[in-house]
Amino acid sequence: MTLLYERICAHVLEQLRRGALRPGDRVPSEMELAAQFGVSRITSKRALEVLREAGLVERVRGKGTFVVRRLPDLTDLSVPLRPAQRREARSVALIVPDMSEAYGLDLLNAIEERCAEYGAHLVVRRTHGRQTDEEKAVDSLVAAVDGLIVFPVHGDFYNASLLRQVLDGFPVVLVDRHLSGIPVSAVLTDNVAAARALTTRLLDHGHEHIAFVSPPPVNTSSIEDRLEGFRTAFGERGQPYELTDLRSTLPGSTTTESVRADLDTIRAFRANRPEVTAYFACEYNLARMVDRVLGGDRVVACFDSPGDSIGGPPYLHVRQNQTEMGRRAVDLLLAQLRGEQVPSLSYVPFELIDAERRQV
Repeated sequence: MTLLYERICAHVLEQLRRGALRPGDRVPSEMELAAQFGVSRITSKRALEVLREAGLVERVRGKGTFVVRRLPDLTDLSVPLRPAQRREARSVALIVPDMSEAYGLDLLNAIEERCAEYGAHLVVRRTHGRQTDEEKAVDSLVAAVDGLIVFPVHGDFYNASLLRQVLDGFPVVLVDRHLSGIPVSAVLTDNVAAARALTTRLLDHGHEHIAFVSPPPVNTSSIEDRLEGFRTAFGERGQPYELTDLRSTLPGSTTTESVRADLDTIRAFRANRPEVTAYFACEYNLARMVDRVLGGDRVVACFDSPGDSIGGPPYLHVRQNQTEMGRRAVDLLLAQLRGEQVPSLSYVPFELIDAERRQV
């Protein structure tokens, strides 16, 4: 079966043979080829890349794609085209807010190992949770790598640089979060289902009054989805509460003043809501803050609880499969580079783990 990008390659090769395209001529752009053949810009980009690898065209940054001045012998060329010379290994950039044993290191290890399996080079750039740094990282890396894996920062607005690359057809895969309404591939936990399962477990354990604790959820899909899952778990039983204005655990926001302010906010919430017997924190470091205020007399649950491995207590939690998330992100990115269609959302499995680390 002829692949979509191979149809474009065959068309350009025929144009060269007939003399409709001559050395130095401009070749139609990714957008023009996508419209002409009714395909995505990822597919047309792949076709132009294959033509470049075969030594038929050259791509001039900021100007377009042109037929090379010295064409090889076209007599024996056929689709699928073969590289004129061995192509360099793919290069991949991972852009992340930060990494820790609580969450992120296993993801990084999986991406690094998967890239090594494919012989791909990996560049890692940390943004420290700052959207301006994320935008700079995207702008600087798109000219140096073949594709991006991005763990988006928490923020009230989407990254304009990232959106521009997505809309231009640059290969991008998001991890941990997705961008609502944006046509970009994302690998993540089904946070709605996971949060609903964890909340249901607390309800089944007899907790009728449960509080969800998080930073502001706006435009952070993982928190938005976890809050939705929390809300939908109650149905006709139990009473939900929400404390969603804590900020000290956000990357780049952990200061003595912000921690003190959040602790005071949690204390005030507890004093005003003494009936709450269980707290669902959206992530582990926030769970530890809540537990510190509660003094162990309330149940705390969360996402991702490394517990004793980092010197902290374990909690009833959702364990995300960071290893599978990282591997699948690399697989999907390289599939895009091959011109293949990939799903917009790819969910990895999760587990519920109790405080003694037994699967429940």
